[in-house]
Amino acid sequence: MSNLCWRANILSRSLPNCDRQLSLIVRRRITTKSAVTQSPISLSSRPRCQSPGAKSRLAWRDWFSSSQIRAIHYSPVTRHGGIERPASGTGIKVHFKDSKGSLIKTVEASEGDDLLAIAHEYDIDLEGACEGSVACSTCHVILTPEYYDQLPEPDDDENDMLDMAFGLTDTSRLGCQVKLTKDLDGITATLPSATRNMFVDGKKPTKH
Repeated sequence: MSNLCWRANILSRSLPNCDRQLSLIVRRRITTKSAVTQSPISLSSRPRCQSPGAKSRLAWRDWFSSSQIRAIHYSPVTRHGGIERPASGTGIKVHFKDSKGSLIKTVEASEGDDLLAIAHEYDIDLEGACEGSVACSTCHVILTPEYYDQLPEPDDDENDMLDMAFGLTDTSRLGCQVKLTKDLDGITATLPSATRNMFVDGKKPTKH
């Protein structure tokens, strides 16, 4: 086992009495290549929590932030809508499916267009409450592994929102962050059965 994985396991095992969700987030943060720094992580300074609760979670959050596990990152706001549809047969094909795997629509778009803007252009029910500012998880989509592996790794802001997404999977991404390239021709994006819109209405799931 690599030192990186060992560190992730030690940290996640130290959290079960505090907050299970935070434990999972710690594991994701440490094992994501873009999230790890070279600074050593001190386990001796971690909070000693006896039972879950608001104070315990805040203590872990403060320790986690001060451990410098990830650098501060800001994603620029991306404006959506107003994309131009390519002439039929000349664009990059995108297949949208519902949570049961049934095809909603196959559309064509241009290189550089993102899945959220494409969905809006073709009246597909992909919400995008924060309008692509990476401040919600309502444009959460599930990709097939062969296309997911061709994408750049999600940055810290996207990971933060994915941690709150309803029905998170190993191949989940935010639609606003998936930009088409020619290599993604034929990509399939599956909408989850619901979304959790913390940007607008707390943890209320919205059914698709």
